[in-house]
Amino acid sequence: MIRFITALVFAQICLGAPVLAQQDRRPSHCIAIAQTTPGIAYLHKAGFRDPLPAHTVRLRYIAHASFLIQTDDGLSAVTDFTGFIGNVDFIPDVVTMNHAHSTHWTANPDPLIPNVLPGWGDFGEGVDHHVDLGSMLVRNVPTDIRSWDGTVETNGNSIFVFEAAGLCIAHLGHLHHEPSDEQYAALGRMDVVMAPVDGGLTLPLENMMNVLRRTKARIVIPMHWFADGSLGRFLAGMEDEFAIVDTGAHEITVSLRSLPDRPTIMVLRPAYLREDE
Repeated sequence: MIRFITALVFAQICLGAPVLAQQDRRPSHCIAIAQTTPGIAYLHKAGFRDPLPAHTVRLRYIAHASFLIQTDDGLSAVTDFTGFIGNVDFIPDVVTMNHAHSTHWTANPDPLIPNVLPGWGDFGEGVDHHVDLGSMLVRNVPTDIRSWDGTVETNGNSIFVFEAAGLCIAHLGHLHHEPSDEQYAALGRMDVVMAPVDGGLTLPLENMMNVLRRTKARIVIPMHWFADGSLGRFLAGMEDEFAIVDTGAHEITVSLRSLPDRPTIMVLRPAYLREDE
């Protein structure tokens, strides 16, 4: 009975109307050309509960492909939500989930989470999300995904886009193919991209590099790497075209004004959320 109730709540959350916040969002539309100011510091060493400066977004690498995205008014989203983000009492406003496998989603999200967004719908039909929370807009661009038997599920997964503080932030998810021209157009201009660089379970590294060269995001954050070997091969393949900054940190704070002039790969180290940071 408990399992049935949990499943019912999950279905209601996924299919229900989004929660709307009464606050204006600095428009981006993913096409605005960002202003740049050289020399701005990107690292933000405060805890995840600390307030942010106006017109900034905090990006915290949690684990594997999970990131915490926070706005200056306290809204939060977690990507590739598995149900565990650390030993903290913290309920995000939005969680997105990826159709790859159990390290990218959960069948039992906390029913207190207002917006649970799976990146897939009925087989072959995909899903369409457009959740406007005021200072953050969350939308998706459906992509295909390989099945375990070698077949392809059309529109079986999603790239999620988060628009906040004038920035367009894309989480490529468990991407299995280079996007089509139509999908690139739907993504629009990207300022920050979280990209899987495992080189096999998602896209081969050369194909992922092609994607990042085309998106031309000012900041790329590698994710879904299992050892420094695959990360190192990715960095070596991009160093001629992108600046590389190994922050040694878990998070960065970004604004339109702090975007680097040159496309930059910023390496973050994953860490679950803790209260004693």
